[in-house]
Amino acid sequence: PSYGPEQRGGTCNCSVVVSEEEIGSPLVTVPTAAIVMNGPSFDRFEPQVGQGGLLIYNSSLISQKSMREDIQAIAVPANEIAEELGNARVANMVLLGTFLQATNLVNNESVEKALKAVLSERHHDLIPLNMQALDRGRAYQ
Repeated sequence: PSYGPEQRGGTCNCSVVVSEEEIGSPLVTVPTAAIVMNGPSFDRFEPQVGQGGLLIYNSSLISQKSMREDIQAIAVPANEIAEELGNARVANMVLLGTFLQATNLVNNESVEKALKAVLSERHHDLIPLNMQALDRGRAYQ
């Protein structure tokens, strides 16, 4: 089997391009926003966020603070919030909630609809927990 870098101790990442216009290239050279889950990813991606951009990071796992004054940086104790909800694996949804609150990119109904579309029927019981995590992230700011 082929293992990604996260299995070998490195960072993994995903870029998403959102636009109302046609997207010419999916490559992201200067991101306008970043959601960062761990220290190595913080070190790699915090400097790449464009001026005026948004950085949301998991302060549960990242001890340093962004010293950049040209971006909005929001530290969220995502692991602690997820553990309060009973499942540490929803820390990513906590950070997504904070991101969505800051950007108004999509509403909760769209997220729930997407979860129903991508999760198999046997995992639909996890949707309420994921939506709770999203709400906690939205409320964190």
